[in-house]
Parts: sequence; structure tokens; C-alpha cells
Amino acid sequence: MSYKDKIWTKSWDSYVKDLDPKEFDMTYPQAIRRTMEEFPEKMAFDYLGIPFTYKELDEASNQFANMLIENGFKTGDVVGINLPNMPEYLMGIIGTLKAGCIVSGVSPLLSDIQMQYQLNDLGTGGNKVALLTLDAIFAGRLTKIASKIPQLKLAIATSVGGYLPKIKQVLGKLIGKIPKGKVTPLEGVTVMDFHKDIIATYSKELPKIDIKPDDLAFIQYTGGTTGPPKGAMLTHKNIVSDIVIFQKWLNWEAGKGVALSGFPFFHIAGTFTTLNVIFLGWSQVLIPNPRDSDHIIKEMAKYEPSVLANVPSLYQILMKNPKFKELDHSKLKYAVSAAAPFPAESQREFEAIVGKGKLIEAYGMTETSPLTASNPSVGVKKLGSIGLPLNNEEFKLVDPNTGKDVPLGEAGEICVKGPQVMKGYFNKPEETKKAIDSDGFMHTGDVGVMDEEGYVKIVDRTKDMIIVGGFKVFSAKLEDTLVKHPAIGMVATIGVDNPDRPGSEIVKAIIQLDADYNYDGNEEALKKDITAFAKENCSPYEVPKLLEITEELPLTAVGKVDKKSLRK
Repeated sequence: MSYKDKIWTKSWDSYVKDLDPKEFDMTYPQAIRRTMEEFPEKMAFDYLGIPFTYKELDEASNQFANMLIENGFKTGDVVGINLPNMPEYLMGIIGTLKAGCIVSGVSPLLSDIQMQYQLNDLGTGGNKVALLTLDAIFAGRLTKIASKIPQLKLAIATSVGGYLPKIKQVLGKLIGKIPKGKVTPLEGVTVMDFHKDIIATYSKELPKIDIKPDDLAFIQYTGGTTGPPKGAMLTHKNIVSDIVIFQKWLNWEAGKGVALSGFPFFHIAGTFTTLNVIFLGWSQVLIPNPRDSDHIIKEMAKYEPSVLANVPSLYQILMKNPKFKELDHSKLKYAVSAAAPFPAESQREFEAIVGKGKLIEAYGMTETSPLTASNPSVGVKKLGSIGLPLNNEEFKLVDPNTGKDVPLGEAGEICVKGPQVMKGYFNKPEETKKAIDSDGFMHTGDVGVMDEEGYVKIVDRTKDMIIVGGFKVFSAKLEDTLVKHPAIGMVATIGVDNPDRPGSEIVKAIIQLDADYNYDGNEEALKKDITAFAKENCSPYEVPKLLEITEELPLTAVGKVDKKSLRK
């Protein structure tokens, strides 16, 4: 078998085929003109009970674009957006692209040093940098680091309650629900208020800027598993191709959907989801705080979304809330899960609540805009698998040591080639060469196994593999087994040095108990029971030698288990 044979195509839904590349040879602003012109009065999104139409989104993003242009921002200049999921983020992201500039999501959870690093890195090419941020972050953090970011030329501040009615803003600030901060001058930086200086001032007309499909649209930073974070350069064509491919994969129709996603917009999964929804002319519900399951459930009851898109940990948080089980899920067509492994047992529990066949596990990474594999819409969905390689791409599994293709059924590093693969890492040519080989394949760092029908299961990250006495332990596969124990709600496995055998590791499992488990507090007895379960269900070298019970596993900003902090 050769991966060039694309055996997975026999498992595709009957309507799926490779698309004509002309279908995505466009810029994102070109791609959404149909939405803006066909659905001007349709609700684009709801934010905390305030609906916004596509006309309002179009005009406000035009104003943001015109502001950038009049302040000297040109193609190649960058706008960092440092906000939770709120209206100004969408207006900023689309306005930046309309101006021909580049968007970079800047997580509000970054430390001062991390934020300073990203903004300085974005300006290393001599291009100008702007930052759209919250007034509270401006006052508490940007004022401390702005003098150390020479390319920062423009800072725009807004508030979480900027679009809320005045009475809600006042009450929110009084009781501390809306963070606030004083916006003050910064030396060498033009400082603006989003509402007073942009929305009240600039033209609502669409700017006439020459943008090409191969121009950069995003520089999205990856987590930096080794060394500092790297900026993945994504072109307009990268983003549009992945959006169109996934729409055709799931047979989504323009104007006929309501989406709700807890993915933060500063993460590639959140960016992709919201840009996809706008491209389609759907309505979406903005979720500024994805940990607030009561709020999400309230919005679901109100809008009855047809599509959910979340990280598995958020679905698990929702399942623990009794109100989620009481909702009417009859209008929900799909629940897309991505960005982290979703244990098969938890998937079955989720589908028991929302309906069988509705969960679609997909796979991707920042460097691939992001999606490259997904379970089908109509055909067989294999729980615990990331599904099938998408159309318009080449896909293979290779031995990470030799680079040679591995046979079906054997573990290998996932490599992908297609129109969604990034241009490279920003200002890091050597890192780019390591990631994208001479044949154009992106080496993902994820280890997968493909079955005879073309379905792929992720078993680990190449960096997360645990070597026990010469045997490879795949943490994702092991966690999938351990989570079947009734006491375990979530689990993370890591390798720690074996004191008895230098150079080898032992497995440590960090366990968050299931909320429904009747725990009597006897930790030793519970650990013995879990160990016995592991011995019964795992290979001897996979059985964790160390167990730790924790109240809550640390999560990254997007909701993945933070193994980096666990190792520390």
C-alpha cells in the first residue's frame, strides 16, 4: 500500500470530491462580500443579549480598516488583537484584513514578557505593529512594556462592556463584573478609543485596497513546545481553502445555520470557526467566558444552535452540568470537536445526551489553517478517531527517525501537503525547513495510526511519547483506556525519569476525579484500584508507576490539558 493511493477516499461521503483550486483562489474580504450583500439585516452574532446584523459588522469593520489606512498602515503591517470573544474582535479581524494588513491573535492570558516577545517578534521585519486590547490590559500591562516595543505605533483600547447598554456598563463596573482601566498617553504611540475615536469618526465605506490571495492574512503563534513560540504565516488562500474544503466536507449551506463556539478567537480554532460562520452568512453566539457553562446553556436554550465547536474539555464541563442534559438538542446537527484528543468513553456519554452520530471529531494545527482530517458528515464516524484526510490534500504517516512511510496499522508521524499548509514560520527559515520538507509535506509532530479504511487515530505527540525500558508508550492511547475507570473524569499521563534506570522513564498519571464518583476520601485504596484496573487493561510497561489525584488539571487558554506545566 502506498499513501499516494489515497485509500481513505473510499470512505468519504458520496458527495465529497477534490475541488477545483479556483474555488479558493481569493482573499478573505472577497470571500465574504456575498454574505455582506445578501444578508445585511440578518443577525451576524449575539453578544451578551445584544444582536448585531451583518450590515453593522460590515460597516464597523470598514471603519476599522479606514482608520488603519489613514494612520499609515500598509500591506505587511500587523495588528495584534488582544481580546476575549467580543464584537470588537470580529470588527478588528475583518477590518485588518480589509486594510490589507496581517492579523495576529494575542492571548489575554499571556504574561507581560510573553506579550512583549510576540509584539517585538511581529515587528522584526521593520513593519509597523498595532494592538487592539482591553482598557484593563492597557492600564495594567501595556503601559509597563510599551517602551520596550519600538515598532508599536498604534494602540486601540476598548472595554468588555463597550457595546452593552449604558446601564449595564455602569452596574457592571460598580459590582466588578466588567474589568476597567484608565487609558493614558504612550510615548511614540498613537492611542485611540475604539468607540469614541473609530466608530464615531471614520468612514463606513469599503476601502479600495489591492490584496492578493497569496498575501499574508495571519501570523498565528504556536505554543512553543520547545523554545519560544513561533509565528505561523498563513495566507488568504491558506485560510479560504481550508474554510471551503471543510464547508464542502460537511455539506454546509449558506445562510442556514446558527453556531456556538467556546474556542477563543485568538486561537486558530476560534479564528477558523468564526471566519467560516461569517463566510457562510450564519448567525453565531459569542462566548466571552467558555468556563461559564451556565451562560453557554442559557444561550443554547435561547438560540438552539445547529452547530457547536469546542475543545473536548469544554464538552466535558458541559456534560457535568445537569442543565445541559435537560436541553432540547433536536436542532443540533453537529458538535465539532478539535484541538485535543476526546476520549472515546466521554464521546459515547456526550452522544447519549445530544444524539448519536452528531459528534464530529476533527484534527488540525495552527500551521495547517488548521484542519486536515475529520470524521465524515453522513458516513461512519469512528469514535476516538480523527477521521479521514480531507479532500485536496496529500497525507502520509512516516517513521520519525527514518522518514520512510510506515505500513497501515503502525504508528507514524502525520505529514500533510495541501493548499492549507502555512507559508512558513515568521523570520525563522531554519525552523521552517525542519517543519516542511523538500517535498512540501508539513511534519506535524503528531503520531497516528491509519486503519484499512483510511481512518486515523492519534496516539501521541512525538514529544510526548514515553519510553519505558525501550518500549514506546503512547500517552493518548493510554489515557483513553484509563478514563474508562469510573473514578476518573480526566487524566494526563507524562514520563518522569526512572531513578533505577537512567535514560529510561516511568509513567505518571495525574487524575481529576469524575464529579459523579462517590469518593470516600481513601486515596490509597483508590490508587490501588486504579492500578489494578490498569494492569488488567494495559500492557505491563504502560501501567502508571506513579499516581497523583488532583482537584483540577491545568488547562491551556484553549482548553487542552497543559502537559508542559505538569512536567515542570
